[in-house]
Amino acid sequence: MLVINGSIDDAGHVEPGHPERPDRLVAAMQGVADLHLGDDLVVVPAQAASRAQLARVHEASYLDELGAFCFAGGGDIDQDTFATYDSWSVAQHGAGAGIAVIEELQRRRDGVGFIAARPPGHHASRDRAMGFCLLNNVAVAAAELTRSGERVLIVDWDVHHGNGTQSIFWNDPNVLYVSTHQWPLFPGSGGAREIGGLSAVGRTINIPLPAGATGDVVHRALDEVAAPVIDEFAPTWVLVSAGFDAHRADPLAELALASGDFAILARAIAACAPRPGRLALFLEGGYDLGAVRRSVAATLGALLGADVETEPPTKGGPGAEAVTHAQSERMIATRRAAEQNE
Repeated sequence: MLVINGSIDDAGHVEPGHPERPDRLVAAMQGVADLHLGDDLVVVPAQAASRAQLARVHEASYLDELGAFCFAGGGDIDQDTFATYDSWSVAQHGAGAGIAVIEELQRRRDGVGFIAARPPGHHASRDRAMGFCLLNNVAVAAAELTRSGERVLIVDWDVHHGNGTQSIFWNDPNVLYVSTHQWPLFPGSGGAREIGGLSAVGRTINIPLPAGATGDVVHRALDEVAAPVIDEFAPTWVLVSAGFDAHRADPLAELALASGDFAILARAIAACAPRPGRLALFLEGGYDLGAVRRSVAATLGALLGADVETEPPTKGGPGAEAVTHAQSERMIATRRAAEQNE
């Protein structure tokens, strides 16, 4: 069973020629339609996140400023990020969509969640919009879960490092953040020695990978570097920042994955959830529409056992040494953190 949010009309959040465009949602929903789920597809309406829910991960002053900026007509926030008059409402609903899907999963105690919302969120920090992101959708959902005592694993396979998500949960021992991403690349963060704050040492795992890395390298990174920490953490919920810009067709990056690789990754990450109904995927990046459609279908099809044609998984690209180096750098940082805490 797939539980998804019902998309609201986001046509107001548009800047002509910008890669973060409404067609991305159309492509994602075409990928869902390709699964032919019938009664196994449950659509829940998107709800706007409340002020209290947003304020758990964003500064109150930032929320005020962003809302006022939008209501004044919006404009360019930085060279990559924009807002329109409608963007505040669109972003609120995008942030609330994850909560709506999670509540439905909790009610049913079964299924997989998929939040197809825009703009994406994982670059948005407590007090700053950047990288196309205004509000941090996955962080809002994770904070809602930890508020009720859950331990949340966030796996971010977007090709760009989720600097906003990392910074929000940097010192939170109840959230384990794992990111595979291309390096060097925007936003310039995500080094392997970034492992979390003093109250959450080891709760951040970064595995930077070189351009051209293939799916087998990403899977190895999660298996060798992240899996032992995930096992020890024992999450009660698993959230995925599912960006599909690591696909080889994406125009904004240079990793070399195919849709079949996302299917393999999805199965591996789903195994980290303690039981059905505890896994939700949030659409992040992905700017080639065909790749988004194929990758969404492959990812969700793998989780649901749906019969869908996928591109063959990729292998043989560079990055094995980067995985080994990341593990070594992480061990060095962990040892230094332990020495500082003595």
